[in-house]
Amino acid sequence: MSGFDKDWLALREPADRRARAEDLIDRLCVHMVATKPHRALLDIGCGTGSTFRALSSFVPPDTTWHLLDYDPLLLAEAERRTCGKPTIRFQQHDLNDLESLPLDGVTIVTASALFDLCSADFCNRFIETISQRGTGLYAALNYDGVMHWTRPHRLDDQVVADFNRHQRGDKGFGPALGPDATQHLRLGLDWNGYIVRVAPSPWVLGPTEARLQEELLRGMLPPLVEIGNLSPAQISDWLDFRLASIAAADSSCVVGHTDLIALRRR
Repeated sequence: MSGFDKDWLALREPADRRARAEDLIDRLCVHMVATKPHRALLDIGCGTGSTFRALSSFVPPDTTWHLLDYDPLLLAEAERRTCGKPTIRFQQHDLNDLESLPLDGVTIVTASALFDLCSADFCNRFIETISQRGTGLYAALNYDGVMHWTRPHRLDDQVVADFNRHQRGDKGFGPALGPDATQHLRLGLDWNGYIVRVAPSPWVLGPTEARLQEELLRGMLPPLVEIGNLSPAQISDWLDFRLASIAAADSSCVVGHTDLIALRRR
């Protein structure tokens, strides 16, 4: 799967970093410190390396990172932005091929804004793959279906319902779990002998994130049109209202996400 634009990923990265649940990062770091003599993180769907940039200052400095993505352009941007650090490896890989994930010596697999794009079957196979090795998982920033604005519009509920329905379409890994991804992972990992912790990690977007809000809204248009419950006039009315609210700096937006960490019971 590919199709993510590096400019969009750069625009959302500051909001992602603020949203990450700090207590789960603490748990990850404690586990990494306790892991000796080798520490390694495999970041799947790494994009331009945002997870590395968010976590690298917290984990032990001798941690080896392996950044993996399907898109060679994003991998090249990730390598450029990490300045060729010797403790980082880069690899192009189709995540549908879970059987050949490079898990040897990996302490924890990390992923950001990925599993809400994946199907139940994909997640089940992924859980089976890592549980065979006892590898941990840190899965951050999975969309949870919540989106609301401080200045309401009469069509907000329908817009969010239609967007959430579209999120369950096939994004390259089968029919996506969308807002149900974190709960599905939690149950599956618990069943396979992991201690699982989940925490909210919402975007809270105010006037200083005006551009991110605007791009978020424009990115919602194709899903709304595809679902087809709202007429073009209704969609236009809703979008014009939202854009005007952003321009007037009188409305904030909350987009719900959840973070998860799963560590094998000792």
